[in-house]
Amino acid sequence: MEISALLTSAGINISICIVLLSLYSILRKQPANYCVYFGRRLVCGGARRYDPFWYERFVPSPSWLVKAWETSEDEFLAAAGLDAVVFLRMVIFSIRIFFITAVVCIAFVLPVNYYGQPKVHKEIHLESSEVFTIENLKEGSKWLWVHCLALYIITSAACLLLYFEYRTIAKMRLGHITGSASKPSQFTVLIRAIPWSPDQSYSDTLSKYFTNYYSSSYMSHQMVYHNGIIQRLLLDAERMCQSLKHVAPEINCRPSLTPCTFCGGLTATNSFHILSNEGDSVKGMELGELTMTTPEQERPAAFVFFKTRYDALVVSEVLQTSNPMLWVTDLAPEPHDVYWRNLNIPYRQLWIRRIATLVGAVAFMFVFLIPVTFIQGLTQLQQLSHAFPFLRGILKEKFINQVITGYLPSVILILFFYAVPPLMMQLNVFSSVRDIPAQLARAVPTQAGFFTTYCFTSGWASLACEIMQPMALIWNLVAKAVSKNKDESYETLRFPYHTEIPRLLLFGLLGFTNSVIAPLILPFLLIYFFLAYLIYKNQILNVYITKYESGGQYWPIFHNTTIFSLLLTQIIALGFFGLKLSTVASGFTIPLILLTLLFSEYCRHRFAPIFHKHPAQKSSSKGECSTPFANQELPDPEKLKPEEGDAIAKELWGYQGNESGQEHEDKSCPSASSPEHRTPTMIELHKRS
Repeated sequence: MEISALLTSAGINISICIVLLSLYSILRKQPANYCVYFGRRLVCGGARRYDPFWYERFVPSPSWLVKAWETSEDEFLAAAGLDAVVFLRMVIFSIRIFFITAVVCIAFVLPVNYYGQPKVHKEIHLESSEVFTIENLKEGSKWLWVHCLALYIITSAACLLLYFEYRTIAKMRLGHITGSASKPSQFTVLIRAIPWSPDQSYSDTLSKYFTNYYSSSYMSHQMVYHNGIIQRLLLDAERMCQSLKHVAPEINCRPSLTPCTFCGGLTATNSFHILSNEGDSVKGMELGELTMTTPEQERPAAFVFFKTRYDALVVSEVLQTSNPMLWVTDLAPEPHDVYWRNLNIPYRQLWIRRIATLVGAVAFMFVFLIPVTFIQGLTQLQQLSHAFPFLRGILKEKFINQVITGYLPSVILILFFYAVPPLMMQLNVFSSVRDIPAQLARAVPTQAGFFTTYCFTSGWASLACEIMQPMALIWNLVAKAVSKNKDESYETLRFPYHTEIPRLLLFGLLGFTNSVIAPLILPFLLIYFFLAYLIYKNQILNVYITKYESGGQYWPIFHNTTIFSLLLTQIIALGFFGLKLSTVASGFTIPLILLTLLFSEYCRHRFAPIFHKHPAQKSSSKGECSTPFANQELPDPEKLKPEEGDAIAKELWGYQGNESGQEHEDKSCPSASSPEHRTPTMIELHKRS
């Protein structure tokens, strides 16, 4: 790919980003769009602004960038929670490491690559992107020590930053665990694989077991039932209620009277009637009449409540029987984190399902190589002309050539992300394990231009679309203009960690693997991470709510993937040093791989257990150990009124009907961000809007 095609792709995506960001700065000022761009603040009690017509509403301004930049980490933690802070620290880590990488590689590696062979160079915009890769060095070049030194600097900086980040986030997680308010889920243990008995129900078996072994701490339990049909009916009814809320009043509140067919009297024909209070309709009914479950619907899973958090923690860590496949215990997740359908799956089937999931993911990866291979061929003009002879005339046009090779491939790849054809392919098998570094070394430089354009399209443009919220904006327009919905209700979304964290990891992988091989991608990648920092911060503060907290459990995934990216980079560099016949550089790369593995193993033993288990003790200021959860108890059930005792489980089981995993909650806000729980720091943050 020529540099001119690369610049064309960059120009197109920069224009798209400028237009969308400018449009966003205008649309966010319109009162009709507050529910789209300030959903979180509206839900959490932020002040509504009904501004009159004034000209600044229609002028782009960077004020939102300034507000996102000025928000401190403490304010961000108070507003969005620990998970959001950990995600933002992932972005900050990426900015730091790739700033160091860009400085080292652009200053030293890139000139060595460019002047790697004695030849007459063209003008920069007419040069091929492969001139800036390590492929341009001749065999046996003495300058490969520069690449090896750069690899050592990048790896050392990455490991050092990872260590300090891991240590800091581990402390933040411990503070979150010990300092957070008590919740029913923290006194609860999830029990799977309850043994079946023909003489008694699962509930009786569980009650007998915990009464015998944990009589002093056991409080009560709640069985999981197989009531999928009933829950689906409840969900359908709930969705219908939500839909009826958005129907215009003049449509559903004007009854019409028509003669009755049988008696001749007038009868109201409107389909909607205002019902009496639901609470009055169930008064006087017996508990058995309201019960929708039977012992036959019980599943071998339950949630068991204990009197203290410490007791629940101990039970979750203890092996309950000599057979590890029975009485499996884990700390209960938060209510919104429970996927209720999975609890109906027998525990003995889980390991088979995990293997099937892994096999399916691997198969999908190989199927996806079909469009990737085709799209990568578009970046090579000679391959494109050879495969499609009828395009040779069109490809002679300079601008068409630049658009096809520089912009079109990355757009097509993004489209394939949403529609991968279900075809199998013939696998390209390596001849031996020893050939893997060499084959990776040959493949990476030839696709450096494609990876760079992918950074433009999937990176820059996707961030601009993220901040625009096009689907929410269109839906809001339809609801107000077409449906004439004047209801002030609004829906808030949860931040899509499941898509944005993998995106960060993918761009981190591209940055590391191309750092010493094709460093031209690094400045563009650095711009992406800077934009991601500001845009994600703005979106989390204004749009998304925190429905539940994992306590920063995303960080070990980020850490392990970064280590994998470093190791893959070192293996690719080792393959290149072998291809270029540099035994010295190859010899120095092998110890670097071993040191990286040792660092990973140290972090796995030093920090990883904090993210998988809860400590039973904490160190006080005097160096003494205490049990932080021993004094946190639930009330004695014998002293509670019936309705108060049931409230212990209501928070945990009130969401069992939400088994579809909806991504939004109507007029809901996390407890830490609700008006009655807001801190002075958070109140100050809301005033900035």
